[in-house]
Amino acid sequence: MDAAQLRATQAPIKERYKTDPKAAIITLKAKGSIDNDGIACKVETGRALAVAGLHPASGGSGLELCSGDMLLEALVACAGVTLKSVSTAIEVPLKAGLVTAEGDLDFRGTLGVDKEAPVGFAEVRLRFDVDTDAPQDKLDLLLKLTERYCVVYQTIKNGPKVSVSMHRV
Repeated sequence: MDAAQLRATQAPIKERYKTDPKAAIITLKAKGSIDNDGIACKVETGRALAVAGLHPASGGSGLELCSGDMLLEALVACAGVTLKSVSTAIEVPLKAGLVTAEGDLDFRGTLGVDKEAPVGFAEVRLRFDVDTDAPQDKLDLLLKLTERYCVVYQTIKNGPKVSVSMHRV
């Protein structure tokens, strides 16, 4: 897809959202089941079931997916798609690229070993390695716009309002 095709594809969608802002509000959903014997959660991905379990640093076998890894993978996926979309839109040709996310966790927090240790990532680092002949000013713009429009990055960075509830079935 080139810039013209991307613009042509997105133009009617953008126009609809301009004339009907409520049409742009979409609720994405994820579901998982915990109705098995192991300490795991089966997550419906739309393509297959992903079985998440404990990370080996918290007693897991390493056979199941770690939700922390899945969060970083979601960041990489979103950032990669956003980078490609933006590079196409602003016509920055990318010969190849690698998107990497790393996050630092202190497992004392999630295991309750140290009440002062944080639960969750203390730091997340997102990196793009790109093969391109584009000038630095275009790469700076590409990075700025990728950060601006990456949903997962912005969600992690800005921390949305989150609510939790429990219901008896």
